[in-house]
Amino acid sequence: MIGDWETLKAFALSLNLPGVTLAHPWGHEALKAHGKMWCWWSPYADAAVFRADIDEREMLMQAAPDTYFLHPHYANHPLVLVRAGRIDPDWARPRLIRQWRDAAPKRWLKAWEAEQGHG
Repeated sequence: MIGDWETLKAFALSLNLPGVTLAHPWGHEALKAHGKMWCWWSPYADAAVFRADIDEREMLMQAAPDTYFLHPHYANHPLVLVRAGRIDPDWARPRLIRQWRDAAPKRWLKAWEAEQGHG
């Protein structure tokens, strides 16, 4: 299980996805993918922030309230928080890859996938 920002950051960077940069939005360290917020730790709670549409967020919070929750700051955004020490790498890996793909410009992604032999 991933328990803090440094471990999550190292895990995310170990995916070796291009277009990922270290940034300091709002005075807090975060990773951006293709210039968009991609991976970060909440300054409001000891938790990682992941993208999740409202329906998925509700499902996750109902299924595992000890793991997934929502801070009021994020209530109007398609995000869910995952408590420190409860972030399963097998859950986080495909989610981070999907979020990275979603952030990529479509033309760039198509060319990258062809280069990787996926297109």
